[in-house]
Amino acid sequence: MSRETALREEARLILLKGLAEETDGTLNSNLLVREIRRFGIKRERPWVHGELDYLAQMGAVVLREEGSVKIATITRLGRRHVDREVEIEGVTRPSEPDA
Repeated sequence: MSRETALREEARLILLKGLAEETDGTLNSNLLVREIRRFGIKRERPWVHGELDYLAQMGAVVLREEGSVKIATITRLGRRHVDREVEIEGVTRPSEPDA
């Protein structure tokens, strides 16, 4: 697996986890850029838009556009991935919870 592929898969997990932490499961792409930067992934909004598009194609999020930002809402499938109940191709599997 290339470094870029690993980076994308990890970023997708971070995006899903960030959405799952929200009460309504929704964030805009500007806030999601900040979320991935917290984990050392320094990418701009268009790159995040591409990763959100991938997650939408996989059924993990629903997207809508407001001007130049995308607003993502996690789906049941996305939450199930974060909870380790299913595995979504192209998204890093979450680590085991501490026992």
